[in-house]
Amino acid sequence: MTVEALEFSPNPFRGVVTAPDALPANPDDFRPRLAYSIDSWTNEGYTLVWLEVPEGKASLIPIAVDSGFTFHHTGDGYLMLVRRLVEDTTIPPFASHYIGAGGVVVNNAQELLVVRERRLGAGQRSFKLPGGLVEAGEHLTDGVVREVFEETGIRTRFRSVASFRSQHGYRHAKSDIYFACRLEPLTNEITIQVEEIEECRWMPVSEYLGSETVSAFNKSIVRATLESPGLAPTSIDGYSDPQKRELYMPALDRPLDA
Repeated sequence: MTVEALEFSPNPFRGVVTAPDALPANPDDFRPRLAYSIDSWTNEGYTLVWLEVPEGKASLIPIAVDSGFTFHHTGDGYLMLVRRLVEDTTIPPFASHYIGAGGVVVNNAQELLVVRERRLGAGQRSFKLPGGLVEAGEHLTDGVVREVFEETGIRTRFRSVASFRSQHGYRHAKSDIYFACRLEPLTNEITIQVEEIEECRWMPVSEYLGSETVSAFNKSIVRATLESPGLAPTSIDGYSDPQKRELYMPALDRPLDA
């Protein structure tokens, strides 16, 4: 009986990337084809194999593990496994960070848009900036505007990145980068996201900065936003790609109240 290699495409680093949709669904068919493929790829000089197994073909996973594959990461509907064909080949790590963003939204009355989160088992929480996680494939500019609208019902326009902080040991042992963004309010009427937000209101900036319950970190990023124009979205001919890249540079040529 003739055994065929698994369908794959090479990546630029002499790696093999198998085609998940073309994997056999029957484990009895998969086992000999995987063994044959590993021998063929090794002889052809490939160094690493990426094996993406769809959720519907999970019965193939034990066979892959028996063949020397290890878990790399998982996503919606799949598990990614990897196997070295050459000893000491570097295996790139999976995503290491979450990206979060908060909106510093100040209206013409010098009031700051703030929220108090609703969390199980939590006592009275201080007011904080609205915001949340930026989704995969989503630009920072779009993510923070979306999060502010979802939590507060306030529509805004992105103006600049005012500051950011990085911390380690976050959710699932990943690191986290949080961007504080200056947003211009386009509406004024609040409609809270009741599932996540306990309270939302426009608070005088002076009251927020003078509150004993607001953290030093939150006060600092609000001050930084009010005192500096920050980094504004920028376009560079020949480099910028609105679908893939975001670029921010100093917005020193724009007045703070523009």
